[in-house]
Amino acid sequence: MHVLIPAAGSGSRMKAGRNKLLIELEGESLIFWTIKSVLSASLVSWVGIIGQPNDKQELLKSVKNFSNKIKWINGGDTRQKSVFNGLNSLPSTAEKVLIHDGARCLIGPDLINKCATELEQNDAVILATKVTDTIKIVDNRGYIKETPNRQNLWAAQTPQGFLVKRLRKAHEMAIEKNWTVTDDASLFEMLNWQVKIIEGNSANIKITSPLDLKIAKLFLKDF
Repeated sequence: MHVLIPAAGSGSRMKAGRNKLLIELEGESLIFWTIKSVLSASLVSWVGIIGQPNDKQELLKSVKNFSNKIKWINGGDTRQKSVFNGLNSLPSTAEKVLIHDGARCLIGPDLINKCATELEQNDAVILATKVTDTIKIVDNRGYIKETPNRQNLWAAQTPQGFLVKRLRKAHEMAIEKNWTVTDDASLFEMLNWQVKIIEGNSANIKITSPLDLKIAKLFLKDF
């Protein structure tokens, strides 16, 4: 299985002043923990990191002895453009791909393998967790408009897996129609293409704030 890891986080919400994936968690960078987990998945055979050229040296240095197992791919100025660059940098033999956020450094190898296995029977899959909070839809003045049934709500995570040719086509359509999305599964939805949900777990958090980093330290003790 081929895996692409977008790794161009600016760290603005972390107030890091640099790529947040270089922030240390228990003595190693966030991207180190992510790469370690991805490469530990038995079904993964190829990994590409998509990042900004000015971060290349530091990011590759921080993953230490894993760097020779990774292909570097220059990213674009948005996540969407970076993933498209990644798709165009895959080996010509790649038929399926998993996209995994570099900031989700606590993903378990078992979940990566689960996504890869489910992708054998589907064109698109995403990891997600059931929403337990009551969600409110709010208007632009701050008033509640609607409370959707949370039984039908899932919080998207990564990895998200796709047939390469279909995901590339979806990105090409997005460029043509000027669509902007926050994850790749949304492109499939906009084209009315099916995406299967795979249940993940609460430890697979995305590190976006200093509080997330504290939570990650707790999870890492049992990782």
